[in-house]
Amino acid sequence: MSLYLVRRLLQSIIVILGVTLITFLSLHLAGDPTYLYVSERASDVEIAETRHRLGFDRPVHEQYIDFLGRLVRLDFGKSLVTKTSALDLVLTRLPATIELTLFAMTLAITLSVPIGLLAATKRGTAYDGGIMLFAIFGQSMPGFWLGIMLMLYVGLNWRLLPISGHIPLLDPLFSGEIETFFTSIPEAVKHLIMPGFTVAMFSLSRNARLIRSSMLEVLALDYIRTARAKGLKERVVLTRHAFRNALIPFVTILGLEFGFLLGGVVVVETVFSWPGVGRLVFNSINQRDIPVVQTTVVLFSFLFVGLNLLVDLVYARLDPRVRLG
Repeated sequence: MSLYLVRRLLQSIIVILGVTLITFLSLHLAGDPTYLYVSERASDVEIAETRHRLGFDRPVHEQYIDFLGRLVRLDFGKSLVTKTSALDLVLTRLPATIELTLFAMTLAITLSVPIGLLAATKRGTAYDGGIMLFAIFGQSMPGFWLGIMLMLYVGLNWRLLPISGHIPLLDPLFSGEIETFFTSIPEAVKHLIMPGFTVAMFSLSRNARLIRSSMLEVLALDYIRTARAKGLKERVVLTRHAFRNALIPFVTILGLEFGFLLGGVVVVETVFSWPGVGRLVFNSINQRDIPVVQTTVVLFSFLFVGLNLLVDLVYARLDPRVRLG
């Protein structure tokens, strides 16, 4: 297990270095990045002084080493728009994005498992056909379109849920205001339902199909027929013998799931005016605020790689063949 962990750690470090390299090079794709830091009326002397002060006149490999050194010190530079720390700007928006992503991930997992199991156990019936039809539609609908439809009908026409706004949950939890946290949950959930469901829809549909196919594959194996031949109840066969092995492919994609949902919130946060990192990145791209975009990419890549490492360890625990192979 220790050798398996060392291999995964080395692979994670290589991935992180690759992400930082791509992120650094993206600053130079549009040409000289000095012009991002000076006004349009700047003279040639001012441009040259700014280029020298920021180090853009040095070789690219030296700039990259300096970029890595600043990352180690958590120095991501300042926003070109607000003139404040890019890291602080992203961190202030991060709790809202984590709330939305965790809520969407909870929906995707808790709903897809029973839906996929029902489709597998009712194979060939109307239940199975209806669930698969729902899953196909769920994977086909663009997130921005689903969000707009929910806002139009659920929010505006039926007035069941608010179409925008955000009630912080993590802030009072981290600050120790437990009473405020519990009292704000009902209203916060109302604001989370529509954007959370929009983000989770694709993953919910895909996971339901994955669990169904995985369960059907496991149920056709010899040891399942042996368990049934022993006279075990069908509930025991499904829960104790089939379900655990059917979960292995599902657990594999859980690490990717969080990263996928984080990427999906960019559009959804813009549609629902959610004050998270996704909306911040969208605005930063339009304003060419490169330091904020770089900070977000690097932080999300660290989070994504860490979660995948955790999932690899869980996967190795479920299937010993992984760590022994």
